[in-house]
Amino acid sequence: MGLRTPLGRVLGHGAAHAGTEHWWSQRLSAVALLVLGIWFLISLLLLPGFSFDTVHAWLARPWNAVPVMLLAGTMAWHSSLGVQVVIEDYVHQPFIRIVSLILSKFAHVVLAAVALFAVVLIALGNGS
Repeated sequence: MGLRTPLGRVLGHGAAHAGTEHWWSQRLSAVALLVLGIWFLISLLLLPGFSFDTVHAWLARPWNAVPVMLLAGTMAWHSSLGVQVVIEDYVHQPFIRIVSLILSKFAHVVLAAVALFAVVLIALGNGS
């Protein structure tokens, strides 16, 4: 016998009604990071050198720029989910929790936008 209400057992929702979605998002983004991270590491190791011009030319190719953009976006999303859990678990004052969550989301969006913008500039030949 569990502590869940009959409606909760039928619908399968927890108290917040979103825990499963958050959990799945974290797991799926972790798998995406694993795949993209391995691709990124192998791609860099296959470069003839790590000079600015070599890496710049590598990143300017669309088949490299797009996965790097996916990697940056996925990293920001995964980090945002993790920081959200830490804030929700360890910040107990409601006002500070809400402000922390808002600032965290804002910071993650800004960091993702900056990373994506940098890759687009390089891919279009304007970032040197």
